[in-house]
Amino acid sequence: MTTTPSRTEPVAADRTGALIAVLVGAAFVMILNETVLSVALRDLSVDLGVPATTTQWLTSGFLLTMAVVIPTTGYLLDRFTPRQVFLTSLGLFTAGTAIAGFAPGFAVLLIGRIVQAGGTAMMIPLLMTTILRLVPAERRGATMGTITIVIAVAPAVGPTIGGAILSGLGWRWMFWLVLPLAALAMAAGARWLRIDGGGRPVPLDVVSVLLSAVGFGGLVYGLSSLGGHGGGGLPPWVSVVVGLVALAVFVLRQLRLMRSDRALLDLRPFRRRQFVVALVLTALVLLSLIGVAAVLLPLYLQTVLGTSTLVSGLVVLPGGLLLGLLGRPVGALFDRVGARPLVIPGAVLMATGLLLFSTLGPGTPLGVVVGFHLVLMGGLALMMTPLMTEALGSLPDELYSHGSAILSTLQQVAGALGTALFVTVAALGSASAAGASPDADGLHAAFAVAGGVGVLAVLLSLLVRRRTVAEAPVS
Repeated sequence: MTTTPSRTEPVAADRTGALIAVLVGAAFVMILNETVLSVALRDLSVDLGVPATTTQWLTSGFLLTMAVVIPTTGYLLDRFTPRQVFLTSLGLFTAGTAIAGFAPGFAVLLIGRIVQAGGTAMMIPLLMTTILRLVPAERRGATMGTITIVIAVAPAVGPTIGGAILSGLGWRWMFWLVLPLAALAMAAGARWLRIDGGGRPVPLDVVSVLLSAVGFGGLVYGLSSLGGHGGGGLPPWVSVVVGLVALAVFVLRQLRLMRSDRALLDLRPFRRRQFVVALVLTALVLLSLIGVAAVLLPLYLQTVLGTSTLVSGLVVLPGGLLLGLLGRPVGALFDRVGARPLVIPGAVLMATGLLLFSTLGPGTPLGVVVGFHLVLMGGLALMMTPLMTEALGSLPDELYSHGSAILSTLQQVAGALGTALFVTVAALGSASAAGASPDADGLHAAFAVAGGVGVLAVLLSLLVRRRTVAEAPVS
């Protein structure tokens, strides 16, 4: 098999910084929209005259669209230039924001959210690939740390920002305030984002696109439904089984198409041990970040301690900010010492935080909860940036786009799996009636399972390779 690498011409350091700043800013605004609407679902149900289970599709549909589109971004980044992908991404997001902001009813609002998600899905892989191609390997960790700000902080502060807008203005302003920011980012990208890359005449395999959509879409939908965030009558297990079968066929087809360099998603990154180890650990990190920190902990705060939505949001905010703020410093440390000295203690902290959560009860003070959450977030901060950089940095240039697509797809699947796993355990362990919110016993069981995930992460972290002498930075 022959592959034409997508090389880029050297770019001045000041221009590189400006380009990455534009991409990070755009990605932050776009990822923020994943969660900003979550606090408005009740108001939307009343305002639009639709059931709460229907308005839930405004968030479920967004995530489902992301899961369907992201696997195709490896092909898109090979076939088109970064500028073309960026403008398409921001164009879709801006159009979707406008549609949602001026939507006369629920159906049009849902269409706007789906169009938004289609644009958002392209942005994170584009951001990762651009950093890998523009930034030298010895400075890549610090720059990749900025992605942690997008992945961690934007979803964490989304509900807080959404609540502030909703209390002072109205739900439409969640879109109207974003609209000029999206238009400004698109204009900046149109002017400055002029780097080489892509442009390979790769044919689009429509069968692979359909298999990918059914596979990843079905899997994420089914897992989200198991976790209580679905919204249809189809039994969740049916969707999961159909998704898994479609994914198996998709993988077999990609392996065949790779022989002629026509795969929609090139699977050669899985041949590299560094990539696979980092990918599995990243999955465990995302299970903990989304399933525990974003789902279980707010459930505990609201159902066991009886806090309001605002208070529960404020309790988890310090940890979310810590995770984002440590992204770049941890990335700079990675540039100096490599992944192993950071990932192993990070996994120990992650496991400690998860096990501490299993001690929470009805009388636990909020300050203690904040402290436990900070321990968990500190551990995840030591792991997230080094693992992403280690995984993608182990790949050759021509596989950057596909590695980024695989890593971004993993975020959606791991988030849905974490939610499904821990919410199901909490429900099974609860003594309350079926359909009721999990009680303290059920949440204790779920936190204990999460602790087991943390212990597994510690064991797997020992497989992270040591940095060789040749890779050590020159002082």
